[in-house]
Amino acid sequence: MKIAVISGKGGTGKTYFSTSLAMSLEEADFFDLDVEEPNGYIFIKPVISDEVQYILPVPEIDEDRCTFCNKCAESCAYNALSILPQLQKALFFPELCHSCGVCSFVCPVDEALIEVDKDIGVIRRGKFSRGNFIEGKLNIGEPSGVPLISGIMKDHLNTERTVIIDSPPGTSCPVVESIKKADYVIIVTEPTPFGLSDMKLVIEIVKDLGKRTGVVINKDRGDSKDTEEFLRKCGIPVIFRIPYSLEIQKSYSKGIPLIDTVPGIGKKLKRLYEDISNG
Repeated sequence: MKIAVISGKGGTGKTYFSTSLAMSLEEADFFDLDVEEPNGYIFIKPVISDEVQYILPVPEIDEDRCTFCNKCAESCAYNALSILPQLQKALFFPELCHSCGVCSFVCPVDEALIEVDKDIGVIRRGKFSRGNFIEGKLNIGEPSGVPLISGIMKDHLNTERTVIIDSPPGTSCPVVESIKKADYVIIVTEPTPFGLSDMKLVIEIVKDLGKRTGVVINKDRGDSKDTEEFLRKCGIPVIFRIPYSLEIQKSYSKGIPLIDTVPGIGKKLKRLYEDISNG
């Protein structure tokens, strides 16, 4: 099973839940794909074995060789290139580039446009008590975490193993990229108006992708009537509840995982995984 844990907003307890779910299983890999601010390691406490830069190819134009024919700019679907023949200038906007390579493919002049390496982030790999730990961290200033997330899933996902994916918060493209290969999506929410509003948005993404899904209610005090009523209308089950607890808050602030805070919750999480696996 590949299970992605998402939330419509930050601060709902997505990482807190996903790390303990991974730690409750006998064997599992943990992927922290919240690449703008990964923090699963605080609870997982992995032993990191290596760290590699993640490189993407981007175009570099030699204006002395370029004929300014504009074929590269015309072919770029993302408007990352602009050719100014009158000024004999070629402009490149790296924040728009998707490293698709079409510009170098259509360029008719040898070595007028070549691809050079661009470092967009790092991938850290290691081990924790249940299996492999993979974390991506995007360089500050990079416009999108999608390429890094895509690269991690392509190069490191072992389809023969159980994988728990800590996805980015929100409803943007990185979230979609992180759940594409998931068999099941867990949405973590909180029983507040903001939590309900953002959960509605993220449910639309999950529906569009045709993913099986269930909801975890964090900070549950028995006052989640509006959330549960909406989920009933959508036919989406509440699969787990984390109680509102001062003890949990104190443990969380110290980096102590949920599984080590609430007695017996590890067995409940393992049973939850088995129920999801059995359909």
